[in-house]
Amino acid sequence: MIRLIVSDIDGTLIQDSTPDLYPEMVETIKKLKDMGILFCAASGRQYASIKNVFRDVADDIAYIAENGAHIRYRHKNISVTPMKREHVEGIMKMLRPYYGECEAYISTPGGGLIESRNEEFIDLITNGYHNSFRWVRDVLKEQEEIIKIAVYRKESVRHLGESIFIPSWENQVKACMAGEEWVDFMDRSVDKGNGLQFLEEYLGIRKEETMAFGDNDNDIGMMLAAGESYAVDTATPAVKEAAGKICPGWREKGVYHIINAKIFS
Repeated sequence: MIRLIVSDIDGTLIQDSTPDLYPEMVETIKKLKDMGILFCAASGRQYASIKNVFRDVADDIAYIAENGAHIRYRHKNISVTPMKREHVEGIMKMLRPYYGECEAYISTPGGGLIESRNEEFIDLITNGYHNSFRWVRDVLKEQEEIIKIAVYRKESVRHLGESIFIPSWENQVKACMAGEEWVDFMDRSVDKGNGLQFLEEYLGIRKEETMAFGDNDNDIGMMLAAGESYAVDTATPAVKEAAGKICPGWREKGVYHIINAKIFS
């Protein structure tokens, strides 16, 4: 019997960087709660952004935010994994020469920090993702605990990500593509799969009682941590290989249809 359903958001459940969840999925989460099945949103997004997407059921779900660096359940942080200071300093030093072509978003447990004054990027963060953040002159002068650094390039960061950013740091931190426009850097221990395993142990739920959905490389660990896993049909080859099954993507509301077919039929 399934007791926990976890899904990536962007590119899996809804279109990348959109702020709204479709009504059918909202009602499905309510029905799951009535059956004693917990829904968990797992994303590279920050907690505030995820909560906005699920605002109609925000108190009824669990959150694996920042790729697993920030996990919340029932209004409290149950796990926070900060980055090492020397890694933050080194990654910022690498990224700053690319400002103008790329933008950086620095996550903390309480929100985010931005050095950029790029109005289009700030509009995306504000009105697309609905993130909570503040502008600072120098992230490295702030005293807040940093849990993730994300670099954004409009349309695609893949070439820079796979040729420069990720190879430069993959042996020291967790560095991965988090969508076509984003590369994420976190502590080496951070992974959606580790986050899901933590939540399963915290709740006393077995792997065999968990269903997961994903599309990008930061979802691979999550596919392996669930007894029943689905890659959407637009997923990367690595995610499809890790997942047990393939399902339709966000355009066809594949997550919604699979849940209804498996749980309610």
